Amino acid sequence: MSDDWQQQIDALHEELIRRDDPAAWVREADAMEGARRYPRLALRGPVFGVAAQDPAVGPEWRVLKPVVDRVPQTARDGLQSHLFFTAKDDTDDRAVRRELLAGVAVLERKRVDEVTACGVRYRVVRGDEFARIGDGGPEPPRPTDPEPTIRSWDRQAHDHRLRDVGFTIDPGLAEGPSAGAIQLGLRAFTYTGAHFPVDVRTDSERSVATHPDPVLLPTGFGVVERVKREGWRPIGVLVPTPHAARQMLYDGLAEVWALLYSLDDGTKARYAAAAEKFRGLQRADEFQVDDRLFRICRVERILRTGPEGPESPRPSDVDAYGPMKLHPRMSEDGTLTHGD
Repeated sequence: MSDDWQQQIDALHEELIRRDDPAAWVREADAMEGARRYPRLALRGPVFGVAAQDPAVGPEWRVLKPVVDRVPQTARDGLQSHLFFTAKDDTDDRAVRRELLAGVAVLERKRVDEVTACGVRYRVVRGDEFARIGDGGPEPPRPTDPEPTIRSWDRQAHDHRLRDVGFTIDPGLAEGPSAGAIQLGLRAFTYTGAHFPVDVRTDSERSVATHPDPVLLPTGFGVVERVKREGWRPIGVLVPTPHAARQMLYDGLAEVWALLYSLDDGTKARYAAAAEKFRGLQRADEFQVDDRLFRICRVERILRTGPEGPESPRPSDVDAYGPMKLHPRMSEDGTLTHGD
């Protein structure tokens, strides 16, 4: 362990003592128990989002768009939309709008991972998603994981936005010694094994040198299904609380999967009945329907940062499609023109 990291861990421990916060101590105990029962990390693949460095706020990079997209181009599209709607709705200044729209024009044509507009640097960033695994499968929610005050099952009542937005990308701001220890343990993490292509492994090794400091993003939660001979497969999106993941499973059983997969009437009826049974359990983290076993699990993400800020997509990261124009043309006075 380097002296720098040892000092960071010591500082986190001292801060925990200074705060004299019983809830924080319980969260740390939960984290230690989770690491003991689920000692292995299962990589789920890269994820992408957008970060910004705004001198008006400070020198730090902060997450602007959640780091959840599966390919870099989706994050670039999200940045294009952010600049477009900022120009459309958040300014009446023609010069400001002109700069924002210049960034939009670049993102319409090119695979670029950074643009600057009005003094703000915007960057598409790359992270890795993983779950803790034990002999019985992936780690479920911990008792101290955040839950909504009112656990509604109404789909419209839920805010499923992750806590990423505004998150400061700073390895020194880990929430407690356990988070600091995870960041330390992942500092030398690379993709290994012949199942990864050579260029993927090479890029991974290079990133350890160029972006040596891992940062843990806010924990998310999801639904996984046990699949024979394949292990556990994610279903759906990442959400901010265990209950939001339970509600996602409930919606899938009650209605959504029937629409998506054209289920027969008998299966629809069984799933609908199962959904109500699951809802009645309130805080169940595992549930079986027919021969399908589902679990609510914790999902963690890291991104790497270095002297020049957070890591961008790597050359070996694959895009499913290229850049495109997503919005109508806009003049400097804000007038929209539909069509080419």
